[in-house]
Amino acid sequence: MNIIFMALGGFIIFLVILLLFPSGSKSDIQGRLASLEDSPEVKSTEVQEAELNRPFVDRVIRPFLARLAGKRDPKEMKKVQKGSLKKELAQAGYPGGLTVNEFAVIQNLFRVIAPACFAAAAIVVVPQLTLMAAMMGGILGFLGPRMFLKRRVADRLHGIQRQLPDVLDLLTVAVEAGLGFDAACDKVVEKMRGPIPDEFGLTLRHMRMGQSRRDAFKGMADRVDHPDLNAFISAIVQADQLGVSIGSVLRIQSEQLRDKRRQRAEEEAAKAPVKMMIPLVFFIFPNVGVVIGCPAIFQMIEVMSANPM
Repeated sequence: MNIIFMALGGFIIFLVILLLFPSGSKSDIQGRLASLEDSPEVKSTEVQEAELNRPFVDRVIRPFLARLAGKRDPKEMKKVQKGSLKKELAQAGYPGGLTVNEFAVIQNLFRVIAPACFAAAAIVVVPQLTLMAAMMGGILGFLGPRMFLKRRVADRLHGIQRQLPDVLDLLTVAVEAGLGFDAACDKVVEKMRGPIPDEFGLTLRHMRMGQSRRDAFKGMADRVDHPDLNAFISAIVQADQLGVSIGSVLRIQSEQLRDKRRQRAEEEAAKAPVKMMIPLVFFIFPNVGVVIGCPAIFQMIEVMSANPM
């Protein structure tokens, strides 16, 4: 029975990992928006072939999660959507194309599976530690998915912070070369890879579906919620409303962001000596003291043993 529980838990964890790390597929939201641009007239055979060519995750696991999410209490689903989980998923770029309800279902599965798997493994290996293993599994089940999500959010925001000056440089060159701002954004999506081109691509799709530039870029600012990107979008929206040249605004924003990046690098460099004190004091200085002091101590012992008082 324990082996069956372990096998079932391992299989479900494998499916969840496979869902969270798809192989090079776009997010579900981007796929749906892109499908709106295509012709709706598709033959039934082509639909069947396209369905069979879809990954196993999209054909089996995602509908299973959608059914589980549909069985949840509507009040609870509404509460989850209004909470911080929706914002964190948007900041993380919807990893694996997961919706809010699907991620909530995965959270609940982890809270049940992780303690059971740890307890079953402890029963097989060390039965005396079953309770401790179940507690560790419960902690991992409750904290693991959110820690994973927060890590993805931090990595993506850091990537946005590092990539934004380069994106602004490309936008500036494209606008000053005679392209419109929307065409310059298309160039960013075409020439670059990363979180900002992905957000630009989603924003451009919203604009092609009829949303105004102001609302589309404000929606991107709400999704990402990064200070540098918010300042850039505010400047673009104000320039569009007041009729200011977007090229000059982009150049000013690019220079400011590069100054900020240089200041952050100098700040991190100034913190480095303070951070190095801990390993120096606790790991390096004692070793240096042992290497220098031990020969002197041995010599003193030899001299004292040769000349007893």
